[in-house]
Amino acid sequence: MNVYDFTVKTKRGEDKSLADYRGKVLLIVNTATRCGFTVQLGDLQKLYDTYKDKGFEILGFPSDQFANQSPGSDDEIQQFCKLNYGVTFTMFAKGDVRGETAHPLFKYLTAQIGFQGFDMSHPIAQLLVDTLNEDFHEYMDDYPRWNFTKYLIDREGNVVARFEPTTTPDKIAADIEKLL
Repeated sequence: MNVYDFTVKTKRGEDKSLADYRGKVLLIVNTATRCGFTVQLGDLQKLYDTYKDKGFEILGFPSDQFANQSPGSDDEIQQFCKLNYGVTFTMFAKGDVRGETAHPLFKYLTAQIGFQGFDMSHPIAQLLVDTLNEDFHEYMDDYPRWNFTKYLIDREGNVVARFEPTTTPDKIAADIEKLL
């Protein structure tokens, strides 16, 4: 089994097989529009612009599971990402990425690589840890603990790395280059 075995919903509600991305290096990211990490959308776009012609794709999956930080319809989310951060990489339908209601893709990703720990040198890492400890005890498992958890997938559809929200996209460029 690998990521190519999954089907996801487009922002228009249509089924999309991840097998359509066979042979590409993928970065799968759970995104949000009203989060302290939302600025990463611009950095993700820079990664996409740099490597898209070499067989790299970013697949964004908005989720409203983290303190309702991704409100709005799929079209509103797409508009926000494009207007504010110039996002041209693929954004899919909003859905759950953790717990019993998580999309099967995210259950699979979590099973492949669990929580990797936060980079405590990130400016909002301590705030994130405090927020999780105080208000979100149920998030202390291997599912994404917050928005902008990133999974790197090789050309064969295997999960090779996981990066937590405190790892900025620029810090994973070398990992992407190794797979290209």
